[in-house]
Amino acid sequence: MPKTQDIGVLTLTIDGISVEGQEGDTILKAAQNAGIHIPTLCFLEGHSPLGACRVCTVEIEGRPALAAACTMPIQAGMTIWSNSKRAREARRTVVELLLSEHEGDCTTCERSGDCELQDLARDLGIRELHYPGEPAGGERDESTAGLVRDASKCIKCRRCVTACTAIQSIGAIAPQGRGYHTIIGPAFAAELDGVACVQCGQCAAVCPTGAITERSHLKDVEQVLDDQDLYVVVQTAPAIRAALGEEFSLPPGSLVTGKMCTALRRLGFDAVFDTDFAADLTILEEGTELLTRLRTVLKEGKEAPLPMFTSCSPGWIQYAEYYWPQMLNNLSTCKSPQQMFGALAKTYYAGKVGVDPAMMRVVSIMPCTAKKFEAERPEMRSSGYQDVDYVLTTRELAALIKRAGLNLPELEEGQMDAPLGLSTGAADIFANTGGVMEAALRTVWEIVTGVPLPMENLHVKPLTSLEGVKVAEVTFKKCLPTWDFLEGVTARLAVAHGLSNASALLKRIHSGEEPLHFVEIMTCPGGCIGGGGQPRFTDDSVREARIQAIFAEDEGKELRKSHENPGVMALYEEFLGEPLGHRSHTLLHTTYAKRPQVKMDENNPIKGSHQKNQT
Repeated sequence: MPKTQDIGVLTLTIDGISVEGQEGDTILKAAQNAGIHIPTLCFLEGHSPLGACRVCTVEIEGRPALAAACTMPIQAGMTIWSNSKRAREARRTVVELLLSEHEGDCTTCERSGDCELQDLARDLGIRELHYPGEPAGGERDESTAGLVRDASKCIKCRRCVTACTAIQSIGAIAPQGRGYHTIIGPAFAAELDGVACVQCGQCAAVCPTGAITERSHLKDVEQVLDDQDLYVVVQTAPAIRAALGEEFSLPPGSLVTGKMCTALRRLGFDAVFDTDFAADLTILEEGTELLTRLRTVLKEGKEAPLPMFTSCSPGWIQYAEYYWPQMLNNLSTCKSPQQMFGALAKTYYAGKVGVDPAMMRVVSIMPCTAKKFEAERPEMRSSGYQDVDYVLTTRELAALIKRAGLNLPELEEGQMDAPLGLSTGAADIFANTGGVMEAALRTVWEIVTGVPLPMENLHVKPLTSLEGVKVAEVTFKKCLPTWDFLEGVTARLAVAHGLSNASALLKRIHSGEEPLHFVEIMTCPGGCIGGGGQPRFTDDSVREARIQAIFAEDEGKELRKSHENPGVMALYEEFLGEPLGHRSHTLLHTTYAKRPQVKMDENNPIKGSHQKNQT
């Protein structure tokens, strides 16, 4: 008896292979599920297809016109050819037309070797152009600290627009003009610093060419490493160790912590440190700040800004300054771990090693392009100098290692230097969405109750998924006498990653619909492991692999709670005094202010001009 086909399952043929797909699937999705590669330059997984580039053109038997695989829904019995002569020639023509308007010499382009257009032209065997068109040209926008926009290399695929609107709900860039004269950029020919761009770099992370890239600090870092009069230290964010290997053909989620340390030392850095040290420090400061606010409200009966929001993600900080200035008092006053580290390196550490801080340079390796902007903020000079001098993304570090002729996978395992290289597992998970919240809970719970957090393997499972907004509750029981006002109190916690998710949560909080005590917000999907400076191309499968690698790093450590870090405890004894004390407040805390307001539709931040008011 023949097998009955499942309801909603359709059978079709692609390149001679029988393929099953769900009703509503596109040809591209059905092909991907069957392991059949159809190239595309505009498609982004999980978002509405545009069919803008036409590179995924396929031939469907019985139909006169070719179709875009990313937009065409499948039908039962379809016979599709993705590699027929007609489909190949059409695809080659499309790419040649794109190249005819594309300005730039591949040998000098920053994306050479990591360019989807270049790869596609090579795969299609394009060696000469039959359509020598006039390059579209366009201005080079270097107005922001984190990003560079080069309109002459833009192929109008609109991926960056999807990232900016659908993923981040910012809408700083959009198609301007029509036809050949279309420019993807801010309205009214403004530069990025003239609109509410938070410099998250998600546009650069999805751009298939060199049209949007991070602002490179590679030359600056090479120069300071060559200067024998300078003492150059480097810090590495936790997300780097789970992603750097991808730039050297290792699978996503490969942990390269030790090999990365060796590479940095061989590059010439005088000391190799871990941003994780400052992440542990952040938990002591931020946890104390949260408990202080709760004491003010619950014991003293006074007002304090709750919920308290985390403040380690600079894109989120800018977003709050632009769009939610009424919530700025709710932000933790803690600087990000990057900036805490810089302030300590040029004060505490400089004193320990006898180095004039004026002759010290601090280099950060970050998964984030907004960290470049954060380092240059005027608030970030509490050491008396610019606390962090240069920021390299994961991609830039890989380029620096390759320039030095080093092959990362072949390097021996190295270690971070003490004392600013000591860290716990709690600091590692800062890389993941929900990680800051979980790290804070591990310490706050133990401070309040005197016993470890009663969670499976210390993980708060409701906070560890890739769901966009996560809410959890923790009820304090058997509190120590100092914290008896928390006895029986149920703390409501929330985590959001990606600014569109953050926007939805903020609206619920502001309306009173979602009463909360503590909120973690990360700018990028998945948290720092999905940052705008991470290796391309990042989808949920890659994010999940990196997240699991970070959890493995955490679970493999003997010390997994920030208050157990001996280096941090020594720092308080020798230098800072106590959390939220005078010196720690001066060096490790800051405040933020409302940025020039943007003109926007109150109910839809993507609509309208995103120009800053000039008044």
